[in-house]
Amino acid sequence: VVYNPETGAEAHRVANDFRGEYVVQVTGEVSPRPEGTVNEKLPTGYVEVVASETSVLNASQTPPFYINKEADVDENVRLRYRYLDLRRRPMLEKMMLRYRMTKFMRDFLDRQGFLEIETPILIKSTPEGARDYLVPSRVQPGKFYALPQSPQQIKQMLMVAGVEKYYQLARCFRDEDLRADRQPEFTQLDLEMSFIEESDILDMMEELLTALTRELRPDATLVTPFPRIPYAEAMARYGSDKPDLRYGLEIGDVGEIAARSDFGVFKQVIEAGGVVKGIVAPGCAAYTRGQQDELRDIAIAHGAKGIVTFGLGEPDTDLGELTMETVRSQVARFFNVELVREMAQRLEAKSGDLLLLVADRDLPACEALGALRLEVAARLKLAPPDVFSYAFV
Repeated sequence: VVYNPETGAEAHRVANDFRGEYVVQVTGEVSPRPEGTVNEKLPTGYVEVVASETSVLNASQTPPFYINKEADVDENVRLRYRYLDLRRRPMLEKMMLRYRMTKFMRDFLDRQGFLEIETPILIKSTPEGARDYLVPSRVQPGKFYALPQSPQQIKQMLMVAGVEKYYQLARCFRDEDLRADRQPEFTQLDLEMSFIEESDILDMMEELLTALTRELRPDATLVTPFPRIPYAEAMARYGSDKPDLRYGLEIGDVGEIAARSDFGVFKQVIEAGGVVKGIVAPGCAAYTRGQQDELRDIAIAHGAKGIVTFGLGEPDTDLGELTMETVRSQVARFFNVELVREMAQRLEAKSGDLLLLVADRDLPACEALGALRLEVAARLKLAPPDVFSYAFV
């Protein structure tokens, strides 16, 4: 909008008082921008409005954060001014993405012959995995409804009644402690099919997720077919039942090699039926004591008693040239170079890498290494953001 005092003196005077986030009304003529003032970065960059009249519909206080600029804002501030936060482009894009996802799911499942059926929210309590939220009944004092954690019994009634394919975007309620991926209430795609094998539901969900991803992110790389990984294998290889498959860093067992060392901790754990397992942090042999302590703290927070590290010489050298003088480890004196080299080869490490080893019972060791695996990948930016690698576990 252009205010010219020669063609609209009063409008120009009013516009002098405009500030950020004011709501204004403008009357004027749409004209091509003068030569040299076109802004190709704007959708309206080829035209301007020459104002003849203008007024302030609502003045604004200075907002607590920028609305039309990208900036890190404390989440508590964002939530306090939620009505402003929702105007920010990233928030709008998230809501639009969610809408497109749910619309695509509905269209896809409709083509597959599913019926979308709403199930009751106020029902009798049916014990499941978490505590129910309770709603007191006014007409039956002392009695309570329970909010469903998932419409399990109701959808099974539908199957018995002959509704062979049911789905809904179900609202679920669980009175449990907060977790990174779980809120007190959330929405899930809930569906049921009659007379099927396990492969039928997995095949259909893979088709849905493949089509959904390609529709919403045609620019991304999608890894297909989806791997189907037994739980025990996922824990053994990745230390997680929801593994990130966009990079390697798989967990390896070096217990048999470690048992031949003189390190008493490893020997005691193995004799007690435990394991010594590890992962590789590529190119991190030169990590400082402080950086290694950070990794150790993460492992301890996830159940390990500690970690043992081995820095493998210098980058761009052959592992065969490794000597104990070039191995960095607090327990180096308990090992010889052949054992260190064997552990490195077992974990597919190279010179310049850092071995991270945990000695414990099998599951706690894998879970701690799974947490370290995610941390190392985040630090080294190993996960390509435009790659989608789903898996069934």
